[in-house]
Amino acid sequence: MSIKEKRTKKFKKKLLHKYRLVILNEETFEERFSFKLNRLNVFIFTVLSSLFLIITTTVIIAFTPLREYIPGYSSTTLKKKAAKLAYQTDSLQQVISVNDQYLASIKKVLTGDVKTVDFNKDSIIEVAKTDPSVLVRISKKDSLLREQVEKEDKYNPLASQQVQEYVLFAPVKGTITEPYDSKSKHYAVDVVTVKDSPVKAVADGTVIFAEWTVATGYVIIVKHGNDLISVYKHNGLLTKGQGEVVKGGEVIAIVGSTGELTTGPHLHFELWRDGFPINPTSFIDFD
Repeated sequence: MSIKEKRTKKFKKKLLHKYRLVILNEETFEERFSFKLNRLNVFIFTVLSSLFLIITTTVIIAFTPLREYIPGYSSTTLKKKAAKLAYQTDSLQQVISVNDQYLASIKKVLTGDVKTVDFNKDSIIEVAKTDPSVLVRISKKDSLLREQVEKEDKYNPLASQQVQEYVLFAPVKGTITEPYDSKSKHYAVDVVTVKDSPVKAVADGTVIFAEWTVATGYVIIVKHGNDLISVYKHNGLLTKGQGEVVKGGEVIAIVGSTGELTTGPHLHFELWRDGFPINPTSFIDFD
């Protein structure tokens, strides 16, 4: 025990032994100032200085832009730009997905690919009746009144909760040589008329397709309100291009006999809503 005590006392003596740090003028050896130090003071000062430096460095790295200059840390501006680009990429992917679905539906309109649908809807009114968004509880008197109005006015299609107050113009005047027939999958009417006669838009809308196809020649498709689409095939010439806005009754094409599936000057006309074909004669008088 005495040896340990001696060692402890000796260590304390060394630790607390005082030294003087003197700063002298080199030429005159005049004492400028001096410090009284011991090993314990130096140790405590060193530890406190190290802690101060660590804390200061941590604060600078965590809460100031200076960390961007430290290798391994990315720029805040770059992170914001990356996040913005990620959001824009996600939005573009959604837009592309919607466009792909829309183009797929247009392709069905062009090709008549409706094999998976049982078509029992021959008018826009019938479509609206089976649409859950427009089903309402109505009385018997109201039902009779609606039925009477439907019979008397076939020019006001009911497509949603709101009745669209517009008239469907006849695209051409002529004789229907092949009527609409869902059983034979002829989802259109073929109207024979004079060659080079004007083909008119049935209502206000936007041209979403105006191109040449091998089977049906010059084809133009117009999208109207309430997701109604009108299709005009076998035209001799198109007067409107894709993306143009047209008015009801405005000339959009010229009657012709283009394409492989034609036997003479006529208009192949279709009406579609939400992917379902509609009998055009329910709303348009071609005579």
